[in-house]
Amino acid sequence: MNDSLHQELSVYQLALGVEAPAQTVTLDPATLLSLVRAQIDLLIEQQLSTTMWVKLPPGKVWSTELFRYHSSMGESSYIYNCHVAGKKTDVEAENVPYLSDHYFDIELVSNHQIVREYFLIVLSPKFCSLIAAYRPRKHKINDLGKINNHKNQPLMTITSVDNKVIQNVLDGIKKEILSNSQPIAAKDFICTTACEPALVSQLLTKQLQRQSELNRRVSVERIAKLQQQNQELQTKERLKDEYLTNVCQELRTPLTQMKTGLSLLNSPTLKPNQRQRYLQMLNTQCDRQSVLITGLMALIELEHNLEDATLELVKLSDIVPGVVSTYQPVAQEKGIMLGYTIPTDLPAVWCVHGGLRQIMINLLNNSLKFTHNGGQVWVRAKVVEEYVQLEIRDTGIGIAESEIPKVFDCFYRGRSGIIHETDGAGIGLTIVQRLLWHCGGSIHVRSKINEGSIFTAQMKIGKQE
Repeated sequence: MNDSLHQELSVYQLALGVEAPAQTVTLDPATLLSLVRAQIDLLIEQQLSTTMWVKLPPGKVWSTELFRYHSSMGESSYIYNCHVAGKKTDVEAENVPYLSDHYFDIELVSNHQIVREYFLIVLSPKFCSLIAAYRPRKHKINDLGKINNHKNQPLMTITSVDNKVIQNVLDGIKKEILSNSQPIAAKDFICTTACEPALVSQLLTKQLQRQSELNRRVSVERIAKLQQQNQELQTKERLKDEYLTNVCQELRTPLTQMKTGLSLLNSPTLKPNQRQRYLQMLNTQCDRQSVLITGLMALIELEHNLEDATLELVKLSDIVPGVVSTYQPVAQEKGIMLGYTIPTDLPAVWCVHGGLRQIMINLLNNSLKFTHNGGQVWVRAKVVEEYVQLEIRDTGIGIAESEIPKVFDCFYRGRSGIIHETDGAGIGLTIVQRLLWHCGGSIHVRSKINEGSIFTAQMKIGKQE
């Protein structure tokens, strides 16, 4: 056997290498599958006993067609399932019990051509056909620097019922079968029969039916996808409207207060102490509006930065102690005991650059703000399945059960009556949630009035490549 021939074997080229080759068409894998199914439909409907040579793309959807035909025809047909040496076929991997001794796995000499090719050859006294497909070498690199897979890459395809074309392909395959494969009868390499015109006509009808079915399914899937995208756009638009309404309402409130204060200052009977009180109110509302605008700008900047932000691996033991020590003076001033337990052997987690520090600052600031003098705030972390769970527990004023679903909403200040209105814009927890979502994590809260709150953030464990 000549090794150079092995390296050059191409079923696709063999099908082209006759005097009157079939025309080549470019098909997507789904259309190629519909052609294969049409062939199987015809064979089963006509109960044609055949010898079948196949090498199909990987995937259960393809091997299922072999099972469908074999279960219908049983012992009356022979299937030679070809694969490159050293690579297991999907049929072998499935270990299907009803495949009889009329089914054979055939190993072909490996080369760069045959690895990229697929074929289905049907031989019977009344009907012979060939489908040969070739996947061109076309690696496209996406924006992330990764090579796209070949799942939907177009295939150069030939279909033929010409016995000369089919025989030429069979002769080439025969030369490439490894010697350790099972003996094959000489008749299974011969195609001398011209197809009956009626069967060819029926095959074309089956192909049209399968293609029509495929087109309907694709159309339904596209409509469903468009409807989903439309629904998502409508949801985003609604959320955007709600967000803008909330922003306008938040900014309008201090403006109303300031306008009221200015009107009162114009009163001719205004006393000095009243004047001082109204000026203080104006100053307070100006500060409040400044806080709101600053917070709003911070949220907008965060959303903008997250669009292009890449994740990095970070250890809690490198960040949490430093943030806690920064807040120790605040805790001591209020008489709050602030402590943490962060094991140094915790695995690293995925987070955007600087995101973990920002998460800790907002959560700690929130807990200290709503904890009375003499209370406690604890920070703990542990591994829970594929996440590191960060817990911030306080003995503060707690959150009413009806308010818990709102705590991560923009501008939420359900407990603002306890503190000064200018102490925050009500977006700290919103920022925490957005950061965790971007990192594949989450956050939830448990709380009881006058007993305290527990904020639990989960961050996905990262594996160092």
